Amino acid sequence: MRPMDPGPQTGEGGCPSALSAVVAVFAPLDKPLSYEVPAALREQVAPGVRVRVPLGNRRALGVILELASAGVEGLRPVEEVLDLQPLLSSPMLAFLRRAAAYYHHPLGEVLRAALPAGLTAVKTRVNIVTERFYRAACAVQDPPGARQREILAWLRGREEVPLSEISRHFPAPHAVLKRLVELNLLSVREGERRRDPFLDQPVPVDVRPVLGVDQQQALAALLDALAAGRFAQFLLHGVTGSGKTEIYLHAIAAVLEQGRQALVLVPEIALTPQLVARFRTRFQAACARVAVLHSALSEGERYDAWRAIARGEVQIVIGARSAVFAPLPDLGIVVVDEEHESGYKQSEGWRYHARDLALLRAQGSAAVVVLGSATPALTTFYRTQAGDTGYLSLDARVLGRPLPEVELVDLGGRRLSGALAPELMEALSATLERKEQALLLLNRRGFAPYLLCRECGATFRCPNCEITLTYYQSRRRLRCHYCDYVQRPPERCSGCGGTSIEPEGAGTERLEEELAVAFPVARIARMDRDTTSRKGAHQSLVDGMEQGAIDILIGTQMVAKGHDFPRVTLVGVIGADSSLNFPDFRSAERTFALLTQVAGRAGRGTLQGRVLIQTYAPTHHALACAARHDYLGFYEQEIAFRRELGYPPFGYLINLVLAGNQPLQVERCAAELAEELSRKAGEVEILGPAPCPLARLRGKTRYQILLKAAARAPLHRLLGVVDSRRRKLPRTLSLAVDVDPLDML
Repeated sequence: MRPMDPGPQTGEGGCPSALSAVVAVFAPLDKPLSYEVPAALREQVAPGVRVRVPLGNRRALGVILELASAGVEGLRPVEEVLDLQPLLSSPMLAFLRRAAAYYHHPLGEVLRAALPAGLTAVKTRVNIVTERFYRAACAVQDPPGARQREILAWLRGREEVPLSEISRHFPAPHAVLKRLVELNLLSVREGERRRDPFLDQPVPVDVRPVLGVDQQQALAALLDALAAGRFAQFLLHGVTGSGKTEIYLHAIAAVLEQGRQALVLVPEIALTPQLVARFRTRFQAACARVAVLHSALSEGERYDAWRAIARGEVQIVIGARSAVFAPLPDLGIVVVDEEHESGYKQSEGWRYHARDLALLRAQGSAAVVVLGSATPALTTFYRTQAGDTGYLSLDARVLGRPLPEVELVDLGGRRLSGALAPELMEALSATLERKEQALLLLNRRGFAPYLLCRECGATFRCPNCEITLTYYQSRRRLRCHYCDYVQRPPERCSGCGGTSIEPEGAGTERLEEELAVAFPVARIARMDRDTTSRKGAHQSLVDGMEQGAIDILIGTQMVAKGHDFPRVTLVGVIGADSSLNFPDFRSAERTFALLTQVAGRAGRGTLQGRVLIQTYAPTHHALACAARHDYLGFYEQEIAFRRELGYPPFGYLINLVLAGNQPLQVERCAAELAEELSRKAGEVEILGPAPCPLARLRGKTRYQILLKAAARAPLHRLLGVVDSRRRKLPRTLSLAVDVDPLDML
């Protein structure tokens, strides 16, 4: 086993007499390793297949990158080839190598992230599940039994049908099927069963609205780009309810006619069921298969979907950020819906951004990328102004429906008896009287953000993270939302011994309780991570809203994303200022986007919508512009601030985070790294080291160093210092490299 030599060349004329394989091992190594290919395995190896190899005193998996003539003695041998065909094609390998280089992340770990989890363990955990498939045989005679005739008639005209599907239509069919096979009226074979969580879901009736003028113009631009067969990128900037999804559907239909495939990314796993239903409805007549990829699937479901995609059996893939690695063989279009959402950024391990990887992948596939949003990221909109990205605009809602009226409720100098101002309470009462629905956003889980000792002012903090514990009254528990530490509420303050301990502030649980008292007849539901963690719970809430079984839906930011509830005429926002207080230059952008998106849930049907936003900062440009639905006004103010300070898009950032169990060691290593970087900084500004805003997380002390430059190249050159330093760090320390960070917490 040796580190890879730069640029190994594949031997000519097939397999040479002595062969080596360059392998990206699934381990945090800075370089691929070379292994000897034993003679018995030479016919099985190829770039893109998985192999089992020795690594130190253990075994590991990896993927072959290249084959070369073995020019080095003493290489350790490849022990086993695990695949008959390459799992990763040459274009996918090239894409992933570019991604690893850009994010300065070990290539083996990047490849592991791109494969289903069951294929990356040393012992493969996913089994292929089989069942019987039946097909009606060509025969003139009918069977004697009535039930036999019924089942055979149902099977005729169909392709192969799995036993599980037959059993859904005919109870206990086994004996009948066995007899039909004996009569040579059915053929049967054992085959692989597809595990698909959406296979049994009902397919709604397809409704195809007539496109408006703006929609037609946007679609025409996309169709021209698709016909050209070259890479192109577009921002589809449309107000909430303007019909962006309908444009996606039309563009994807054109791609399918070309015989190519489509990838649709969504920021939240919870949004996939509604989107899958809509896509299956639209494309069922074309027999286009839709597959889903996201982390909430079982390993078996994800594995089956991945295999079907790789075999070219799937035309459309829908999923969250990890779906960007779907092995579509001929990708024609990538849609990144709600492209501004931070959910596309991976926050642990390999910290990639799926939107940016989608652009990178589309370049290698000559595909068209559509970035859709009502509130585009400032960096994305800036690229349209610079001419780097095509701009498609939808300025009005479908059918000419008006945007909701937005009112800022100034809480300055007021003391509320509960979480809601009188104006919002009155609006709720009127909405309920009209038998309409209301949606309330409060972006804090639990009953209260913390417990407070009224006698000494002490709060109760997580011992692992040193942040206040959230109070849950329904469970009588204090809980940390970062490490899941849980404890019972204390009866006495550990500081002063006082017993006056009370919840301070309001979360979604407390708001639900307040509303149940104020509106005892109303049907109230809550949508947050606590109520939607169980499988199917989120969809149950969506169904309840669509069927009119819920009057008031309370939730965190989950309620602001992608939902279309025509009966919602009132939206209320509580604590609109909270996201402005984060120590992050993007806080105003996040606040504006969240308020605009949640406001867009109101008035999507035939009734006028109304939005009330409670705030202590009504003059802040993020809130004032959101109230006017004024993206351009917000952009102009915010971009001037970014230009003055050299923040993206006028500069580039890389955040380095050191973490470890020994505070002094972390601080010292951070200082040494910052000093070494400063000596070689050149055009790069070094900010820090400094404790992270969350200075202690999951028991580890954290320091950060921010690298800032006007261009990317100097930053990436300087990361060579980081890469060499990382190899010398004590094992008790970790160093995370976050290229293009979205937060600094």
